[in-house]
Amino acid sequence: MSCSPVRPASAARPLGQRSSVARSLVLFSVFVCLVLLAIVSVAHRAQADTQGLVGLDAPESGALLFKSTEPGLYVPAPLLATDVKIDVTGPIARTRVTQHFINPGDGWVEGKYVFPLPENAAVDTLKMVVGDRVIEGQIKEKAEARRAYEEARDAGQRASLIEQQRPNAFVNSVANIGPKETIIVQIEYQQTIRRDGETFSLRFPMVVAPRYVPRAAEPQLVDFAPGGGGWGHVQPRDPADGLEQPPVRHPDEGKINPVSLSVTLDAGFPLGEVTSAFHKIALSRDGKTKASLKLAEDVVPADKDFELVWRPAEARAPSAALFRERVGNEDYLLVMLTPPSGDVQPATKPREAIFVIDNSGSMSGPSMVQAKESLLFALDRLKPGDMFNVIRFDHTMDMLFPAAVPAHGENLDKARRFVKNLEADGGTEMLPAMQAALRDENRHDTSRLRQVVFLTDGAISNERELFSEITSNLGRSRVFTVGIGSAPNSYFMARAAEAGRGTYTHIGSETQVAGRMSELFEKLESPVMTNITATWPDGRRTESWPNPVPDLYKGEPVVLSARMARAAGTLVLKGEVAGEPWEVRMAVDGGEARPGIGKLWARRKIEQLEADAQIAGDWEMNDGEILRVALEHHLVSRRTSLVAIDVTPARPDGAPLTQRDLPVNLPDGWDYEKVFGPDHAATAARHASMMPAGAPMLAMAAAPPPAAEAMAGIALPQTATGAPSLIQSGVLFLMLAGLLAAIRWIQRLWVSTAWARRRQ
Repeated sequence: MSCSPVRPASAARPLGQRSSVARSLVLFSVFVCLVLLAIVSVAHRAQADTQGLVGLDAPESGALLFKSTEPGLYVPAPLLATDVKIDVTGPIARTRVTQHFINPGDGWVEGKYVFPLPENAAVDTLKMVVGDRVIEGQIKEKAEARRAYEEARDAGQRASLIEQQRPNAFVNSVANIGPKETIIVQIEYQQTIRRDGETFSLRFPMVVAPRYVPRAAEPQLVDFAPGGGGWGHVQPRDPADGLEQPPVRHPDEGKINPVSLSVTLDAGFPLGEVTSAFHKIALSRDGKTKASLKLAEDVVPADKDFELVWRPAEARAPSAALFRERVGNEDYLLVMLTPPSGDVQPATKPREAIFVIDNSGSMSGPSMVQAKESLLFALDRLKPGDMFNVIRFDHTMDMLFPAAVPAHGENLDKARRFVKNLEADGGTEMLPAMQAALRDENRHDTSRLRQVVFLTDGAISNERELFSEITSNLGRSRVFTVGIGSAPNSYFMARAAEAGRGTYTHIGSETQVAGRMSELFEKLESPVMTNITATWPDGRRTESWPNPVPDLYKGEPVVLSARMARAAGTLVLKGEVAGEPWEVRMAVDGGEARPGIGKLWARRKIEQLEADAQIAGDWEMNDGEILRVALEHHLVSRRTSLVAIDVTPARPDGAPLTQRDLPVNLPDGWDYEKVFGPDHAATAARHASMMPAGAPMLAMAAAPPPAAEAMAGIALPQTATGAPSLIQSGVLFLMLAGLLAAIRWIQRLWVSTAWARRRQ
């Protein structure tokens, strides 16, 4: 048997067969490359479509994520840090609010933040800082400002817009915040200090509380045009009256929106006690009349209002103040006078006191405790001969008695039991309760003082309906509002008391109940200062506000803003205090020059024009004059906005812009489930279980981090895989599958050629 020599495999294949194998391998490699290129192209396209979106496993996610339309992907929300500096000089405060909008993500975003300011704030300055450039804001008619902002936003330019939602609620929109970028927006405003007897105070509100929207919609008007054949058109509701409701963060997710705050105080008289009821402060004094302070914790979350109170060291503070400012060809004046209480107090008339208490869901927790304690205190202060009734409301309403009853033991005991059993729940349908309280069966009775005491947080959105009810049906009643909680709707509370010719008192903690309610009842029990008139120098055209001067109560100053061509001559104020005649004369060319007095006058005039329109029920009656005054004095109002635009485009063409509202904290002491319902609360709680503690968020947002540091956010638990990760994984699996297929194909080719060799 002969054996043939063994030949190499390559030599065993014919040349044509080897060429065919090579061509097949080349063609297969080209096919695989084309497939991979197509897959990579799709991946890049998908990543471009989801630019700025992250999965929960992304290290740059931070602690605030919004859901997107892409499954498993989220939008990193802009963060916000706020710095507040307040300068107080005498009865005037100038405040600068600096907001840092921080984008921790990789996409371009537009941030929108709803924030509160004092209801008497005259907002006149907007600055936007981009890099080393400062862009000054311009005042424009509201629609024009909105149009300019949107055009700049769509063109990729950085822009900021300040709009007024209510006199104490504003919206700051900031467009085109780049990846890992911080844009600084600064606003400034002027306000007058509140004085009540020997106490001076200012408030800086930090959070817009959720507002209840009544179930019944406002009526719309039907317009029948001539020749319409009987068909009419329903006129849409004025969108300017809408109130944007910011998303509210669940408390379990931790606190956000950190605030640092400092105050310089020059009282103009020797200072006594300086306190803050709701925040710890670090205070340092500079001589007898000046002091400076800051938050003891440096940074706090924006979840409750800041209040500062100071008193004179001496027995009595100065009773008069006069400040002037020359603007153009006119002088503007601010006059403050505190009338004496009078040495002789006439006998106080008996009262008919109607107490209204809010027990809706927003009042749950400490607010309900404060309201109940305040009302029990008020019941204890009733005297023999007084009449009273108690009304409670949430989304329903109950009157304790069909009508006011004598304030004796049995009725008072029943009222106390009624109050103690109240629990907070449900919506805030305030209008029916106000209507019931103002319903006066004995409106011609002059033997009693009829007083309505309203205890609420004012968390409503239909303020106009309430103002209209008060001004239309006040009669002989006087409305005294008591704001309850850490973030009351001070605009509604103050304006309702003004329309009701009463006063506004705020109670923010249980420790304030006795003191603040005692002060209120001293006013209720003391004769009012009535028939006050202001007579300006003869022959000089003077425009002063408020006009007419309202009734005042014990310890309240007369505050007048006036404009005239030249401050000269004598102002004469007359009235009755405790039944006795009262008169004071003041030379208007005295006092001290102070910037910003003209803006305070303009703000007060706008407030008066708005009030006149509310009383008349014609919301557009004074719109033209409001617009003119706001434009002339560079003020944000219902008809005007401030807009700042960077002319240099920033966002690249084609880069998507994500629009997101910045969430706010739930006001301190509020119960999330009572406000939003158990279903919403359960969903928020499940989301909160995936979120880290709030302290790292505060630390990250308090001082805007450098770009390198901003990359390292807070890692979150991985509960989903993002679309880009899925695409990358798919590419790897396809490459692996292609490699396995190639190996299998080569193996089969090798086996077939080997079988052919053996047959040969």
